[in-house]
Amino acid sequence: MSASELAGRRVLVVGLARSGTAAAEVLVGRGATVIGFDRDESLDAGRLPELGVELHRGREEERLLQGIDLVVKSPGVPGETLLVTGARERGVPVWSEIELGSRLLSNPILGVTGTNGKTTTSELLGAVFRAAGRPVEVVGNVGRPLTSLVGTVSDDAWVVCELSSFQLEDVSTLRPRVAVLTNLEPDHLDRHGTFERYAAIKLTLFERQRADDVAIVPRGFGPVPGAARRVEFAADDELPAEPLIPGAHNRENAAAATAAARAIGVPDDAIGRALETFPGVEHRIEAVATVAGVLYVNDSKATNAAAALRALASFPGRRKHVILGGRGKAEPYDALAAAFEPGDRAYLIGEAAPQLAAALEAADVPHLAAGTMERGLAEAAAAASAGDVVLLSPACASFDQFTSFEHRGEEFRSLVQKLPGWGLDDARTGASSSSGC
Repeated sequence: MSASELAGRRVLVVGLARSGTAAAEVLVGRGATVIGFDRDESLDAGRLPELGVELHRGREEERLLQGIDLVVKSPGVPGETLLVTGARERGVPVWSEIELGSRLLSNPILGVTGTNGKTTTSELLGAVFRAAGRPVEVVGNVGRPLTSLVGTVSDDAWVVCELSSFQLEDVSTLRPRVAVLTNLEPDHLDRHGTFERYAAIKLTLFERQRADDVAIVPRGFGPVPGAARRVEFAADDELPAEPLIPGAHNRENAAAATAAARAIGVPDDAIGRALETFPGVEHRIEAVATVAGVLYVNDSKATNAAAALRALASFPGRRKHVILGGRGKAEPYDALAAAFEPGDRAYLIGEAAPQLAAALEAADVPHLAAGTMERGLAEAAAAASAGDVVLLSPACASFDQFTSFEHRGEEFRSLVQKLPGWGLDDARTGASSSSGC
């Protein structure tokens, strides 16, 4: 089925958060009959009912597939769910929200994927385009669904699309004119099973690229699928300007963005202006405040061990009080524990606390089973001295105690603002930075 054949078709949208809602709205606009399903019985369906979307919540029922011509799957929905597997058994096409959006948009797409750094790289590329006076939209895993652009974006705009492994499932026609891989490390093994499977899904971004497209990859990275011209980058590349956001990992993000921008003809002076002024992204090694000489840093987007390692490396020689934990992703924590410096201490929260504790004990890292963010921050603040860093860098997903990594980071900020001494001259830290996790 092509995008031009949606009118009159019955389409089941599975998962009605941001991506699913945007997909349902676009499908209605294309004349499809839309049935929406979400497991969350309390989900606010917004304006979908008034658009004529038939809504179902709670338990999955295979009867919802009767007469269905297409299933559109939100990224948070695993491929093993009853409705998705049932659709495949019936020969019903399954598209991701990204697949639907890419079929409906004629704009050139600059796709960015990777384990860490993709959000910072995507947002930095948006700043580069704007510095050059070129129309651009930044969408995807950063929060705004690709399908939300349908019917609203100018034809000459580039679309910078951050793509998670979840979003790259069930993509069959997406062809980015420029595709960027920031790095590739173990993540989401709880969903994908093995690193090999996870990596293969990430690399599907390159599969349909042609000889006149560009593949941007880390220096020395192995072969990628597709026929695109290959361009490599590294943290020590010569850049048009030094990036405002600190850290070797962010210089690597800047090198990736620079390579991508140059590939489509953005001049170096515009790239340089963006690098010198881009402040970073919320929840990525974001300096929240300095209270009584202690720096409080929100790195809630560090949802895997590799991202937390980058955060630890950003404060060498400073004693760190690190809040760790959440919902684990079936990855080891030995390397993370080994990265703690003498004097550092960990405060464990959430479901993964026992696994983190075992790794920290083996590495002789002092730690406390705090249980909650509130207690973890209170204990860290009580133990910290002037010059220390209290760092939220969980190395885990947020969904055991919070609705999202943003919710977790906002809770950390709120708790910091309640500390004794907040509101004094040194309490607000103007600069922020980004780990780009």
